[in-house]
Amino acid sequence: MPHYDVVVLGAGAAGMMAAIEAGKRGRSVLVVDHAKFAGEKIRISGGGRCNFTNIHATHDKGRDRFLSDNPRFALSALSRYTPEMFVAMVQRHGIRYHEKTLGQLFCDGPATQINTMLLGEMRQAGVTLVLETAVERVSKDDTGFSVELSTSSITCDSLVVATGGKSIPKMGASGLGYQLAAQFGLRVTETRPALVPLTFETRALERLKELAGIATDAVVRHGKTAFEEALLFTHRGLSGPAILQISSYWREGDAIAIDLLPGRDAAEALRAVRKATPKVQVQTALGAFLPKKLAQLLGEDLNLPGMIGDFSDKKLAAVEATLKGWTLKPVGSEGYRTAEVTLGGVDTRDLDAKTLAARNVPGLFFVGEVVDVTGWLGGYNFQWAWASGWAAGQAA
Repeated sequence: MPHYDVVVLGAGAAGMMAAIEAGKRGRSVLVVDHAKFAGEKIRISGGGRCNFTNIHATHDKGRDRFLSDNPRFALSALSRYTPEMFVAMVQRHGIRYHEKTLGQLFCDGPATQINTMLLGEMRQAGVTLVLETAVERVSKDDTGFSVELSTSSITCDSLVVATGGKSIPKMGASGLGYQLAAQFGLRVTETRPALVPLTFETRALERLKELAGIATDAVVRHGKTAFEEALLFTHRGLSGPAILQISSYWREGDAIAIDLLPGRDAAEALRAVRKATPKVQVQTALGAFLPKKLAQLLGEDLNLPGMIGDFSDKKLAAVEATLKGWTLKPVGSEGYRTAEVTLGGVDTRDLDAKTLAARNVPGLFFVGEVVDVTGWLGGYNFQWAWASGWAAGQAA
């Protein structure tokens, strides 16, 4: 029966990084994945350009940008493997990249460049990669782990679980990592789709259907959390970066508030319109700031007849309140089918923050999305994958 120092379950971002680092230490490493290709989520990320990190995904700036029952857990790995360190690897491989908004770094070319880079690093580190192979059973005794695969059986001293979460099941996502955690006595927090479009009930969709395909800048707020980015109306509800971000905080039954004039004084703008074009209705007046169909719908909702030039300050205040705090109540999300990541996962109380090792199971590690650490949209989850994989690779 073949024996390896380290077996990594999952050839995604975190798994490949863990394998590279363990291999560099001279460990014999096997990476196993059921998919046909390694790094499938990398390949489709960032619209095919791979938003491979964010310059703000750091120990200090990222303190409030990772969700977890213990948000501080991620800081140890993030402090030791920084965005600059991954960028240095990208530069070493001659991959051209650019910064978009909010610190997001994207490849100039296809995302497959990142996969090619990681596969090359694994080869250089002597890592063996086996694809289209399922994990059927894992057991442990005093000598290490036994892993029964669909093709063979192997043993190892250290086992790194990098199987991801439940998001995008069409790419093979499963709950294997959570099952293994439970098998070895680790707790798993509640899991749910995150960075996912929100949906409305039928009646609300009927009212909003004319807006499908319209995008506008907005601040979307849930409680004390707010994101200023683009918002997109869809035939199911709402999407766009601002909605994906807030979806990680939103819960069923909650409303969200939308500021449709971010960074602008709506009262001042409306008074200027009242003075400049007094003989228009409110829908037309709103069209000066918003997409025409959205202005029409808001005007109908306001139900304030007459010309804006005749509006009292009280009526203008009602218009301002809608522009700066339009309230909608989604009923759900599009679920794991379109979610970029899974919120929740292996409980960080049962893991060592420095090494990602299970506290009570020697040789067992959990890295990446399977752990209860979820970053903001925009490269944060990739940086967590690189950092957690790197940390485990130093110890496995």
